[in-house]
Amino acid sequence: MYQRHFALTRLPFETPERTDELFESAARREAEARLTHLIELRGIGLLTGEPGSGKTTVCRRVADDLHPELFRVCYVPLSTGNAMDMYKCITAELGLPTEHNRAGAYRAIQTEITRLACEARRQPVLIVDEAHHLRNDVLEDLRLLTNFAMDSASRLCLVLVGLTQLRRRMNMAVHESLAQRLIVQHHLRGLERDELELYLAHRLRLAGCETPLFEPPAAEALFRGARGMPRLVNRIGHYALSAAALDNARTVTADHIHKALQDLQP
Repeated sequence: MYQRHFALTRLPFETPERTDELFESAARREAEARLTHLIELRGIGLLTGEPGSGKTTVCRRVADDLHPELFRVCYVPLSTGNAMDMYKCITAELGLPTEHNRAGAYRAIQTEITRLACEARRQPVLIVDEAHHLRNDVLEDLRLLTNFAMDSASRLCLVLVGLTQLRRRMNMAVHESLAQRLIVQHHLRGLERDELELYLAHRLRLAGCETPLFEPPAAEALFRGARGMPRLVNRIGHYALSAAALDNARTVTADHIHKALQDLQP
């Protein structure tokens, strides 16, 4: 409804399909640099953040920037089952036949990783998203997947992505071996206050609008309501534009933000 009201070419707060349209926040640039460094080192890394901070978006951007002839990226979005369930997800991503037992799946994955790294000259990168849901034994099996030639060769880069509690779990005794292998640990922050207006302008520009639609008090209320989390900024911004259109207003006010926050309450 508000798309026509504000003469927008598309909905401004939908996730961009192209990663080159993403907003260049300081937090995102730092996270991407950390992950790029991790991939260069071929180690195990941990990326955590609050819900809506943009963890998956960062991984998507880094993966898109990797040359497909030099890297083989496998992305596992969620696995809440046992180790065999995780192996099935990985073998499917690698295009391998389904194994019917854990040992066979483990050998098949390691053999394919070795082939990619040594014969095809493509570095395997395994990104496991929503890793805070993983059982302890599955996290341990993922660590074991990175063991090659008695630890003398690093052939697989493993990126564990999850909420803040995943970072806390690394302090548990059961994960001591995994914690010792972490080369990169990074917690993704949200948008800074002085980035919000730039973020809103960027999103509106992608939708064909060069005019600021959010009044300064509205931007302040939006930042407080979203706590700088990009996903929340997008949701509140979407509802606020709808509220402004219903009022036949040409700009979004703080009242529209408050209305949007009320609409988003469960």
